[in-house]
Amino acid sequence: MWRHVGRIHPEGERVAQRIRGAADLPKIPIPSVPAFQPSTPIPERLEAVQRYIRELQYNHTGTQFFEIKKSRPLTGLMDLAKEMTKEALPIKCLEAVILGIYLTNNMTTLDRFPISFKTHFSGNYFRHIVLGVNFGGRYGALGISRREELMYKAPVFRTLSELIFDFEEAYRRCWHTLKKVKLGHCVSHDPHSVEQIEWKHSILDLDKLTREDFRKELERHARDMRLKIGKGTGPPSPTKDRKKDVSSPQRGQASPHRRNSRGDRRPSGEKKPADSKAMPDLNGYQIRV
Repeated sequence: MWRHVGRIHPEGERVAQRIRGAADLPKIPIPSVPAFQPSTPIPERLEAVQRYIRELQYNHTGTQFFEIKKSRPLTGLMDLAKEMTKEALPIKCLEAVILGIYLTNNMTTLDRFPISFKTHFSGNYFRHIVLGVNFGGRYGALGISRREELMYKAPVFRTLSELIFDFEEAYRRCWHTLKKVKLGHCVSHDPHSVEQIEWKHSILDLDKLTREDFRKELERHARDMRLKIGKGTGPPSPTKDRKKDVSSPQRGQASPHRRNSRGDRRPSGEKKPADSKAMPDLNGYQIRV
């Protein structure tokens, strides 16, 4: 960061040296990573995680402090999240999702999945992403945004559609029109997993769906996630939740899940574009309202 200041500031590296050498500057408090007792309820843990994400503050500088490639395996993204906790720099919404996954890995009864939004306002399109959560059949979200109503949602929503409709109403209050919703599948709790996060299992285009069809597609995606993690109340063992095309070297080719993983991947509402970019513009994940 200081090298960047030295390149763009008229005084160059002198201004950085003057600031770093000043002895009378107050120390900036560094947020503490939340730690939990085994008896701490999951809702209280989620509130603490969201409080920590909020204390890092939203990054308004225009400079991306952490480079996030969505195609990286989960283990690499978790290493990056660990670096975020050490640096304690401001973050944007995609970084908050990765950090939310990292801080909830030990909550094995909590399902986590990415939710992306595309909205339209004043002739421009905007993108945002949060981490959807499901605990005990109740849905919520973790994240960060310029707008308070577009980040944390306590796990109190009975269905996935109720959660998405709440975000849609929040966008409406910001004069944004929701255009698309992209829903991923549940993320493994294994921090050393080599699988990739499935960011866009279902792509729902609101211009092509009626209100009732939109609700049905959301609930269909929720059923898909329940089928993928099995009939139990908790998420599957991390070693069983592998994508077909990215697997651990120790796994054989005869895994039942690997044979069936292609069949359970079904686009909802809209097919994924054939020539989509491998790495979207991360700076696009901003809510300028």
